[in-house]
Amino acid sequence: MADDSVSATTVINAPAEAIFAVLADPAKHAAIDGTGWVRETLDSKPLSTAGQIFRMSMYHPNHPDGNYQMANRVQKFDPPSTISWEPGNDAGDGTLSFPGWTWRYDLTPAGPSNTTVTLSYDWSAVPDSIRQHIGFPPFPPEHLGNSLAHLAELVTS
Repeated sequence: MADDSVSATTVINAPAEAIFAVLADPAKHAAIDGTGWVRETLDSKPLSTAGQIFRMSMYHPNHPDGNYQMANRVQKFDPPSTISWEPGNDAGDGTLSFPGWTWRYDLTPAGPSNTTVTLSYDWSAVPDSIRQHIGFPPFPPEHLGNSLAHLAELVTS
């Protein structure tokens, strides 16, 4: 484990294309989330390209408002191998800022019907000014394994 990232890996009994399709559907993210913070998508359009913005309704008991929204920007979109995004904030006037952490899924075929999936959370680009207010990672690392278990359940059910 690097100082500025955590990851978890599992093998899912499904082809990479099926797993990628679930990850590219923001409506599924609340069901995948291992922290319980993601509530629902605010955009129904599937992810399809780097640079795309998708918004999520969130809840965290330590957030000043409890309920809040994130504007996520797709960083990498390489079906069926890699999808990643960086969560951001909307200033209320349409201006987006991205504090520097990212979520990334890497999918590698593991035989004819299995896929190795690695979920990474990286905060290496977060400036010190933000690190003073948020401890990283802001969740126990086992939440990544929870997310992968939820993803496997969604894909194989």
